[in-house]
Amino acid sequence: MKDLRLSGTRENGARTIVEVGGVRIGGELVIIAGPCAVESEDQLIRTAIAVKEAGANMLRGGAFKPRTSPYAFQGLGLKGLKILDKARRETGLPIVTEVVDTRDVSWVGEYADVLQIGARNMQNFSLLREAGKSGRPILLKRGMYSTLEEWLNCAEYILAEGNSQIILCERGIRSFETFTRNTLDLSIIPAARSVTHLPILVDPSHGTGVLGLIEPMSLAAIAAGADGLEIEVHIDPPSALSDKDQQLSPLAFGRLMRKVRALREALAAIDEAEDNRCANEKAIADIVAGPEDSVHGATR
Repeated sequence: MKDLRLSGTRENGARTIVEVGGVRIGGELVIIAGPCAVESEDQLIRTAIAVKEAGANMLRGGAFKPRTSPYAFQGLGLKGLKILDKARRETGLPIVTEVVDTRDVSWVGEYADVLQIGARNMQNFSLLREAGKSGRPILLKRGMYSTLEEWLNCAEYILAEGNSQIILCERGIRSFETFTRNTLDLSIIPAARSVTHLPILVDPSHGTGVLGLIEPMSLAAIAAGADGLEIEVHIDPPSALSDKDQQLSPLAFGRLMRKVRALREALAAIDEAEDNRCANEKAIADIVAGPEDSVHGATR
C-alpha cells in the first residue's frame, strides 16, 4: 500500500493504544454501547446505567444524526451533548459521539471524549483535518464503499495534523446482499492488523442491521481479532426514534456480554496452550540437538 507513512505497520511491531478516561483501546477488549440517538435525558441515563452494569467501558450516543432522509429525526444537537455530559458524570463512562460539520468540531469536543467520524464522512477531508487539529481521540468508521487503502489514507489525514489517537471501526460495506442492511466485512480485521498499528473496532449493529445477527457477528469479530465492539443498545428498542431494528435491549446486551467474556477466556486459554506447546517442542528439539560445540559451533 502506498503512502501509509504514519498509519503503516511499525518496524518493531508495536501497536497503538489509545487511552480514554482509563480505558485502553488496543490494549484491552473495549465495548462501546448506547443508543443510536440521544432522545431524552431519561432514555439516555437509564441506558447508560444498564450498559455499564453489563460491562460496557464507554457510552455512545448521537446528538447529531446524518440520516438518509432529511425528514427523519436528526438528533437533539447541543441539548443532546449536555445530556451525554450528564450521563458521563453519573456513570463515569467516557463519551463517544459523532461530529458531522467542521464548524462543530471544537465545541462538540468540549463534551465528547472521543469524536466519531461516520461512514458517510470518511472522505470528508476538511472534517478529517479539523478533527485532527482538535487533539481529541478520533473513531474513524470505514466508508461503505471504501477499500482498506482508502480508509487508512483517511486516517493519514488525521495523523498528519499531529493527532495519533485514532481508532478504526468497521461498520459494514454495501454489497449485492439484501437480507442485511450492510455486509459486515470481518476479513478486514486481520487484513488491517497486518498493515497498520492502529486499533480496530467492529460495529455489528450497522454492519448487519438485523437484530438476530448482532450477537453472532459480535462474537465472530472478537474471534477475528477485533480490539472491541461498538453496539447500539436502547432502553426500549421498539420506541426508538431511529434504527429500532438494530438496537439491543439491556437484557439482550447483558446476555451478549456474558458470551463475550466467555469467548475471550476461551481464546486466551487456546493461546496459552499453543504457547506452551511451542515451548515444549523447542525444549525437545534442543535436547535432541544436544549442546553446541564451543569450538566448532556444531552440535554433538
